[in-house]
Amino acid sequence: MANQAELSTNIRTAQVERQGIRTRGSLEADIIIANAPDPVFVSDLEGKILQANDAVSQLLGFRQDEVLEQSLSRFISPEETREFTAALREVVERGVMRNVFLNPRSASGEVIPTSLNASALRDPDGRAIGVIGILRDMRELDKARAYAESLIKNAPDPVFVSDLEGKILQANDAVFALLGFRPDELIEQSLSRIISSEETREFTAALKEVVERGVMQNVVLNPRSASGEVIPTSLNASALRDPDGDVIGAIGILRDMRELDKARAYAESLIKNAPDPVFVSDLEGKILQANDAVFALLGFRPDEVIEQSLSRIISAEETRAFLAALREVVERGVTRNARLNPRSASGEVIPTTLNASALRDPDGRVIGAIGILRDMRAYEQVVRDLEKSKGELQEKILDLEKFEEVVVGRELKMIALEKELDRLRTDLERSKAGRV
Repeated sequence: MANQAELSTNIRTAQVERQGIRTRGSLEADIIIANAPDPVFVSDLEGKILQANDAVSQLLGFRQDEVLEQSLSRFISPEETREFTAALREVVERGVMRNVFLNPRSASGEVIPTSLNASALRDPDGRAIGVIGILRDMRELDKARAYAESLIKNAPDPVFVSDLEGKILQANDAVFALLGFRPDELIEQSLSRIISSEETREFTAALKEVVERGVMQNVVLNPRSASGEVIPTSLNASALRDPDGDVIGAIGILRDMRELDKARAYAESLIKNAPDPVFVSDLEGKILQANDAVFALLGFRPDEVIEQSLSRIISAEETRAFLAALREVVERGVTRNARLNPRSASGEVIPTTLNASALRDPDGRVIGAIGILRDMRAYEQVVRDLEKSKGELQEKILDLEKFEEVVVGRELKMIALEKELDRLRTDLERSKAGRV
């Protein structure tokens, strides 16, 4: 009997302790709800509001007594009431619901767009007895969304929005003009409809990059237009995020590369057919392109030059000087009369001068240099010949100067002799006159 009494006492003590814990827990929850900056409410499973904080009253413009013990159906439409009731069942089954759109009417009659996230409210035995809901006022977000949609719609470049599976959710008129499709032929369609299987895989991989890094740049896409034309484009995209900051898609900007491809082909033609040795290098000095005049100058085959570093054919010191010249190209857009002495396939060191200008990407960033080499061997031979001629001329001048000294010396001696003869003649005449 004593043991039974002691057991009963322990059970009652444990029940009192549990009740105290529950009471303290409930008090802490009430304090959190009351002081939450966002509108927070508690409702039962029929949608009756049991508790709401001041932020709810401020959002809707109702007093507390006009909100508490009222059904949510007072503030939302019958359709949204049915959706909210269905969402309550989701809370019971899964414990949470996210991003349910509600448009409650305020005291002034304004319909306020909100987003509701809610979690289950449970009794001490763990049964769901209601929900704790957090409302997010979407008016500013809706304004921002409308502004973003306006920017997309009126952008001069082709702009589209896709989800993470590549389905096109939105596109502007420039997209339809580029591809020749009607809106109903693109919206809600997969990008795989207009790009190849391989490019679809690349685009899906690029979407993963958007999720991880928030951006992707210069992805090459070649969509097929309504007429069947394959249009070369470049895609830059940034992450599309939901109100919680999670990436839910991508905003892509296409750049029609047809004119750029024509310009590139024209530039490549100019380089290929230039009479002077012309090459293209990246900013690390790797040769990306070179014309026949380069191969003729150096005696290498194309595969021995293309994708090779310039350091293969110039000295370490000149490589450093060339990289410094590349920095000058980046800063000033041009470098002039840089001295390079590349080694040919036969081992001959060929004196050249380099003039280079910046190679830029479609966004205007310097990505390399276009260099023109001038073979200085003939020039330097002319300089050497001139130096040799100058030396020979100087020797002849010295010989002339010596000859002049000899000639002048003789003339002076002749003048002296003539003067001496004149003097002797004068003395002779005087002597003859004295005898007479």
